[in-house]
Amino acid sequence: MFDLQKFKDNTAVITDRGISLTYSQLQEQVDDFYRHIPSNGFLFCLCENVLASFVGYVACMNKHLPSVLLDGSKDLELVLRLVSVYHPEYIWMPTKRVAEIGGETIYEYGGYSLQKMAYAEKLPVETINSELLLCLTTSGSTGSPKLVRLSEKNLKSNAESIAEYLHIDEHERPLTTLPMYYSFGMSVINSHLIKGATILLTDKAVIQKEFWTFLKEQEATSISGVPYTYEMLKRLRFFRMDLPYLKTMTQAGGKLNAGYVKEFVDFAEANGKQFIVMYGQTEAAPRMSYLPHEKSVEKCASIGIPVPGGRFSLIDSDGNEIETAGVDGELVYRGKNVCLGYAEQRADLAKGDENHGELHTGDVARRDEEGYYYITGRMKRFVKIWGNRTNLDATEQLVKAITPSCACAGVDDKITVFVTEEGLDQKIKDLLVAKTGFNPRAFEVRVIPEIPKNGSGKVLYKDLQAML
Repeated sequence: MFDLQKFKDNTAVITDRGISLTYSQLQEQVDDFYRHIPSNGFLFCLCENVLASFVGYVACMNKHLPSVLLDGSKDLELVLRLVSVYHPEYIWMPTKRVAEIGGETIYEYGGYSLQKMAYAEKLPVETINSELLLCLTTSGSTGSPKLVRLSEKNLKSNAESIAEYLHIDEHERPLTTLPMYYSFGMSVINSHLIKGATILLTDKAVIQKEFWTFLKEQEATSISGVPYTYEMLKRLRFFRMDLPYLKTMTQAGGKLNAGYVKEFVDFAEANGKQFIVMYGQTEAAPRMSYLPHEKSVEKCASIGIPVPGGRFSLIDSDGNEIETAGVDGELVYRGKNVCLGYAEQRADLAKGDENHGELHTGDVARRDEEGYYYITGRMKRFVKIWGNRTNLDATEQLVKAITPSCACAGVDDKITVFVTEEGLDQKIKDLLVAKTGFNPRAFEVRVIPEIPKNGSGKVLYKDLQAML
């Protein structure tokens, strides 16, 4: 996956704890990790944005050890449930969790332990498909055992595409603002390691002083974030910061409010930087499109064009391709980065490629005359208000003009707007009535302590639906 010897003298990683490894030293640690695995099998990696977790991930990728990346802080019950479903032979975990998860310790490094599970030698290795390299949880899932199955071809082709359109080279120094178990965070690592760049590894959040100290001291050249990241950056007065080395900001993982996009684009333009919007799904390893910097002002609401090597099409409800610009349809992506399929149990790891390079995204989109695509909603994120098909995502974007801390859920004839700020009820209802033409009875505004989000900052709409 990664040619570590090609860049042997370059610095591969620097942590916020002051530890660094060259690519050559990283190779040594990878070899040492793999040396302690008596036989191939299936591995769980309980990830934290720390050196040991990073080394374990690179080892799995380079030694072709099929693995699953999980949140290292995941609730014990959820971890044990996944273990019971998939029976991993090995688990790479923070040493502090060994007592609660178990297994035989066969290797330790940097506060992590490699645990061999008691049933390891009883499971036949041949039950795992030879193409399978990595599994990730489906976006937004918590306790679900459903995993996305990815091959080396999926991961490498996407990393190479990203590196191409972002012009990544060995001089880049990306700062990890996202967890590595999240597909977007993982792809930041992949697309830079294949080019010999230096990963600046931190588990600190953007709201912490230590994050900014590390960013400035290490002269980070890029940051990546989901909509929530950029909403927080604006609150932190990011636009007033002096960050001369930072040249690229990338955003994916959901639709950022168009007003916010324009503000970040304008800031980038005025300060010699780039703000690049991207679109992806875990099933595409994960990125499928990007908005070229030169189009960022003109088409700031667009997800852009397909990544190099990829292709989009739109299909109607009958499965026919839509050729006309400006017409909504389901967005379909084709490319080498499309996953092999899903797994919901150990036996599914034996499956081959079920998608054959084609992904039905479940997103509703339209294409303009110049071939730029715009997401207009989710296939499942629609309700009927007195017979009128209404897009919950579009409604949410309207409300974000009043407060960024909001989310919409709904059932037929009722949309519930969840907010974290008191006193906005009438203002939100007035706006939605004016914009939609619906009776005020179609809307409810409910104040909650916080909008439920997963570890990568995505709204957990299932949790909101459960409150209705």
